[in-house]
Amino acid sequence: MTTGFGLLILIPVIVLVIIFFYYVPFFLWLSAKVSGVNISLIQLFLMRIRKVPPTVIVNAMIEGHKAGLKQLRRDDMEAHYLAGGHLQQVVHALVSASKANIDLSFQMATAIDLAGRDVFTAVQMSVNPKVIDTPPVAAVSKDGIQLIAKARVTVRANIKQLVGGAGEDTILARVGEGIVSSIGSSDSHKMVLENPDSISKVVLRKGLDAGTAFEILSIDIADIDIGKNIGAELQMDQAQADKNIAQAKAEERRAMAVALEQEMKAKAQEARAKVIEAEAEVPKAMAEAFRSGNLGIMDYYRMKNIESDTNMRESIAKPPTPKK
Repeated sequence: MTTGFGLLILIPVIVLVIIFFYYVPFFLWLSAKVSGVNISLIQLFLMRIRKVPPTVIVNAMIEGHKAGLKQLRRDDMEAHYLAGGHLQQVVHALVSASKANIDLSFQMATAIDLAGRDVFTAVQMSVNPKVIDTPPVAAVSKDGIQLIAKARVTVRANIKQLVGGAGEDTILARVGEGIVSSIGSSDSHKMVLENPDSISKVVLRKGLDAGTAFEILSIDIADIDIGKNIGAELQMDQAQADKNIAQAKAEERRAMAVALEQEMKAKAQEARAKVIEAEAEVPKAMAEAFRSGNLGIMDYYRMKNIESDTNMRESIAKPPTPKK
């Protein structure tokens, strides 16, 4: 009986103690005090009520205090956490920036974090520049030779431009455009192969990092390969096109000649038909002349003799037909 009664009392006590230490994290408060962070138990209790994990806030405050950061305020840290930010990454970035003598405020760091960028990685890139390899960029010089270039772009994060600044894709696109412009303005591909650093100088003068989240430190041409003879291929294509145009015009002229010939044949056939039609009217006219007395028999024989004489002369004038 006594043992059972004691368990009935002990269990609620244990539950109450657990609830108390959950809402009033005494040991976390003690850790903060030992680390030199000034925070009260009431503030930790209110964090639980506001659905803010005290461990995250206290650990961040301890890290910032040990690093000598004077700009961290508990209210600002809670607000950033409630806004969905990565508080630990922000504090890590502030500590790294402080050690590297980089001017980075808490407001700017939280703005960068809420913008979706990794502020800690950005600080690291500001200290240790990053090398970006561009994809192969094909360009054609003025002599028609294609060159394929690869470049390595060394960039450093620009902290002030991280919010609203363009990313790596913009840097790569601008560098590729600069390489194409530089090679395209060269008189000969040999000049580019002899002085590949001329591409880097031309591209760097264009200020390609304007409006981006990075600062371009250097552009190095890693490799240049010779591609196709684009000029020769264009000339061949032009020659083939000219040939096709000439053939089409010749075919058009041939078709017009054939059509003209057919038209002339049709006209000749029409003329022959009219002649035959006129010849068919001659006997009718002669018969009518006989009936009316306008043509005598002697006139008829005289006309037939003239016709026979004409046919004989035509047969004599014609060359003999060769025997097969």
